[in-house]
Amino acid sequence: MLMRTDPFRELDRLAQQLMGPGTWSKPSAMPMDAYREGDEYVVAFDLPGVTADAIDIDVERNMLTVKAERRPAATADDVQMELSERPLGVFSRQIVLADTLDTEHIEAAYDAGVLTLRIPIAERAKPRKISIGVGSGHKEISG
Repeated sequence: MLMRTDPFRELDRLAQQLMGPGTWSKPSAMPMDAYREGDEYVVAFDLPGVTADAIDIDVERNMLTVKAERRPAATADDVQMELSERPLGVFSRQIVLADTLDTEHIEAAYDAGVLTLRIPIAERAKPRKISIGVGSGHKEISG
């Protein structure tokens, strides 16, 4: 149902570690899982430490774009950072959705640092029975 648009993801991850946090013009990637659950496609993005108001989700045709910004925690003036390993900055992911998904009815939920999108499978993509006309009388039998 999804098409990967980033064949060099591992190379990008290495570059991110060497070059630092992402910016709005050059965001870092975010890890995700994608799977089918019944009549829905589920995509889950890891965004720990990101507030819900710092997440932006857009769909244009079949291109889904998720952007998020992890901002530094507010600290008092007398706090001296000893170690900072959690990445800050902008994270983004674009995925191409198949035509069989209903992009008009995407649901989004954010809980415990995980953004979960539920995308219904379009009615036209679900299996259905076709009736068959038989003979000149066009008597119908279900197939």
